Amino acid sequence: MPRAVYVLALGIFAMVTSEFVVAGLMPQMADGLDATIPQIGYLITAFAVAMAAGGPFLTVALMKLPPRTALMALFVIFLAGNVLAATATGYSTMMAARIITGIASQAFFGVGISMCAQITRPEIRGRAIAVAMNGLMLGTLLGLPVSTLVGERFGWRAAFWTITAITVIAAVATWFGVPRIERAEGGGGFRQEVGVFKKPKLWLVLSTSTLIIGATFSAFSYFNPILTDLTGFSTGTVPVLLIAYGASTVVGNNIVGRFADRHTIPVLAVGLVLNTLFLTGFALLADLPAPAVVCMMGIGLVGVTMNPAMATRVQRTGNAGPLVNTVHSSFITLGIILGSSIGAVVLDAWGLRAPLWLGAIMALLGLATVLPDLARRSTPATGLASPRPAEQIERV
Repeated sequence: MPRAVYVLALGIFAMVTSEFVVAGLMPQMADGLDATIPQIGYLITAFAVAMAAGGPFLTVALMKLPPRTALMALFVIFLAGNVLAATATGYSTMMAARIITGIASQAFFGVGISMCAQITRPEIRGRAIAVAMNGLMLGTLLGLPVSTLVGERFGWRAAFWTITAITVIAAVATWFGVPRIERAEGGGGFRQEVGVFKKPKLWLVLSTSTLIIGATFSAFSYFNPILTDLTGFSTGTVPVLLIAYGASTVVGNNIVGRFADRHTIPVLAVGLVLNTLFLTGFALLADLPAPAVVCMMGIGLVGVTMNPAMATRVQRTGNAGPLVNTVHSSFITLGIILGSSIGAVVLDAWGLRAPLWLGAIMALLGLATVLPDLARRSTPATGLASPRPAEQIERV
């Protein structure tokens, strides 16, 4: 595996830690910015919306630059946003900072994943994406609790300065550890990049990713109240359980990465079936501690960990260019927005189990979008066939 893939994971870790930091420091930030808790919550929403809506436009603006140069430009923009957040004296300034960092973060995902595809052999691209996406998993597992700890002990501004320091380290590592290449694969120009979106199949593939992530986040967003109010765990136990959940995502991400290249569609289908079962089991057994924890860990294993297979499928359907990958990241972010927001609506209407049922329904819908590809792999004589690599790129 090229060293550059691990370097890209460090950059993604910095971006994800910045995305999640507000969630862990809401009371402190509310006091420091003279705002309410709901207003601080809007900072999380603004970051996500900026990622989904603004990231592709920034990617287009940087499309003519060599990938490493584009990454460095994104580090500069992201760094400026974090410094603005660390020095913000009012709510409006912090809102602007979150929008800037959100847009830069999404574009970084797209350019970075595209670069993973370009610097690795086709047969190990899924594994390379899994390595890079470990930055996301570790951001959940380590970045959030560490930044929260720093913010609680030294003030919320210290958390943003810590992320700024990590960003500088990641930028320096990228400059020296990522090779200079002229153009991203599939990135022959704006018209070529945009033209691929004329394929109806690509939109179906993108919708699969939205539903997979939406299903997971409809549950993940409400783990805390579910585990305390329904399952009966103490508030002090929940952070430990969430760390265990984060560890399961790291394990699942690496397992999926091993199979994402040769068995893309079966991996997605099996993952969606298992996630449906885990979400349903959690909804039915949320009041029983042991089954609830098993189901929660299962969601960690087969939820966001589908990223390597999702990205591989998108690249084979469209191309491995930065715009396709950034738009794919936007659809993933859309899943987060839909899962968490619709989850809030059904929770208010039907109680704490409702977001889990919502997740199960979204996972089933996601499975429905994969079934046509799964059916094309089947033949009357052999059932589920494993296409040869050359055929797989065309048919998957």
